[in-house]
Amino acid sequence: MQKQRLFVYGSLRSGFRNPAYNYLTKYFHLIGEGVTKGRMYFNGETPVAVPTEDEHYLSGELYELNNEAEFDWAINQLDDYEGLNVMPGEWPKYKREKVLVFRNGSEKEAWIYWYNGSVNGLPEIEMGDVLKYLLELNKHHKVG
Repeated sequence: MQKQRLFVYGSLRSGFRNPAYNYLTKYFHLIGEGVTKGRMYFNGETPVAVPTEDEHYLSGELYELNNEAEFDWAINQLDDYEGLNVMPGEWPKYKREKVLVFRNGSEKEAWIYWYNGSVNGLPEIEMGDVLKYLLELNKHHKVG
């Protein structure tokens, strides 16, 4: 049976200590940092990412499911958190797809949540790493 993995690039990364991170780590364990092809933008509230075919990468964390029998339950809870399970007439904010994650010279397949809206007009986070982006932003907005 193929191992189920999850790649996170935004609010579910360990550095954010989002309440949903506790849920994530209940079912998944951190393998380590990795990258996947994609472009990151800031929608005014959170980082969002969309797939790309060019050589532009997102930095994030790769997790692996602890118990394969719990995949359906665990991923459904994360789908709820990411806004995939919507009421009739509503549009899901994200979509879950498989990607290749590159880590230490190897490739691993993992699930990712891509933004399901338009990124037109949104500022791009060129470095592809939301933690570094927020650190840079804070450096320039320090009160003196």
